[in-house]
Amino acid sequence: MLALVTGASSGMGREYAVQLAAAGHDLLLVSNEEKPLADTAAALASAYGVSATPLCRDLAAPEAADELYGWCRGHGLQVDILINNAGMFFFAELRPEDEKRVQTMMNLHMVTPTRLCLLFGGDMKARGRGYIINVSSLVASLCCPGIVAYAATKAYLKTFSRSLYFEMRPYGVHVTTVCPAAVATSLYGLDSPRMAFLMRIGAIKTPAWLVRRALRGMWRGRAVVRPGLMNIYLPLLVKLLPLPLEERIWKRVR
Repeated sequence: MLALVTGASSGMGREYAVQLAAAGHDLLLVSNEEKPLADTAAALASAYGVSATPLCRDLAAPEAADELYGWCRGHGLQVDILINNAGMFFFAELRPEDEKRVQTMMNLHMVTPTRLCLLFGGDMKARGRGYIINVSSLVASLCCPGIVAYAATKAYLKTFSRSLYFEMRPYGVHVTTVCPAAVATSLYGLDSPRMAFLMRIGAIKTPAWLVRRALRGMWRGRAVVRPGLMNIYLPLLVKLLPLPLEERIWKRVR
């Protein structure tokens, strides 16, 4: 089986590639980081004896999904597993000058994954089999000042993916929404001491821990994977906070 993994040059995307290669699956790895992507593909092909093709693409470009699909069709590749993992993050109060990077985030988290699901998912549907993982986030269910666009785009992806699960299941295609809490990657820009402390207290999990649970849920045909206790207690805690207290917290962290 061939797995297409977006954002595969680092973080969770690279870990998806590692674990899928370890299970014997060929890989098409897509990212906008050319050298790390090529290095990852070469390392996995050597370590696990699978085919690992690096493809450098800007997945935030409006036409990215159609170009990627066309490239696969042109090379005769049949994608059996689609991992929509590519993402970006920034923490700041939303301002007019952020319009460009907000649009980039919307393309990366919403437009491209939706189109990839339509294109590759349509082929899977016709074949009567396939697997799709869409990586959303815990914050998709929360009110999150400071990451307004991130939370909103992840909420879209969660709703889209959750609904697509029901449409695709009768055709043998399994769609799984993964909603991780904080993961130990470079996405958040945390320094090493702070990252180590948060991992020590269990507030941040490793990519290997998360991906292992995500793939297990995918193979089992689960609609949603919410790994970790934080997915249980944090949404409940936030809902219990009085609005004045939420405002006070935001003023302290802004």
